[in-house]
Amino acid sequence: MAAAQLFFSPPLPNPHPAPNHRRWVQSSSILSRQNRASAGKFITRANGGDMLGDFGARDPFPAEVESRFGEKVLGNMDTEHKILIPNISAMSLAQQECSPVSPVQPPMSKDDAQRLLKKVLGWRLLEEEGGLKLQCLWKLKDFGCGIELINRIHRVTEASGHFPNLHLEHPNQVRAELWSRTIGGLTMNDFIVAAKIDAIKTSDLAPRKRVWA
Repeated sequence: MAAAQLFFSPPLPNPHPAPNHRRWVQSSSILSRQNRASAGKFITRANGGDMLGDFGARDPFPAEVESRFGEKVLGNMDTEHKILIPNISAMSLAQQECSPVSPVQPPMSKDDAQRLLKKVLGWRLLEEEGGLKLQCLWKLKDFGCGIELINRIHRVTEASGHFPNLHLEHPNQVRAELWSRTIGGLTMNDFIVAAKIDAIKTSDLAPRKRVWA
């Protein structure tokens, strides 16, 4: 038995399309051109072509050409590129390390100490006969929490080699004092250690806040 064959003839185009139909035909042709362009880019990428031109590149403006901006960009072979390592002043105090203090080194001035005081939390300046000191107080839940805080401070400051004076005051207060005894005043080491102590977790040792109904 012979196979049946079906033939379909496409509809004839309307010689007088409606205005909306004309706009649709025009939009379809534009989309077709865009699709062909996109397909060409896809084929180029599939064949291992260059992809750098697919992301909206444009020609430089005349003013940009005159400024010779191409010689200052990262990819230019004649440009000198440097990786800048942050210096000691750009680092936070807690990230710095203590350095040896010479006995002939003068202590830090009060103005410098007040400027650095803004970089540590909870500390205040004490001006005594022996020179300036840093002092900080903690109110804790109980006596045992005071002992735990002292142990945490010891673990943090042991590696620095610069220790504070620690006082466990009855019933639930710890007092810390920092100064450089060899020169009778403050040095950068005192603020570095104060910042390291600031980083210690103490929220679990602090007294609970009362919630009023």
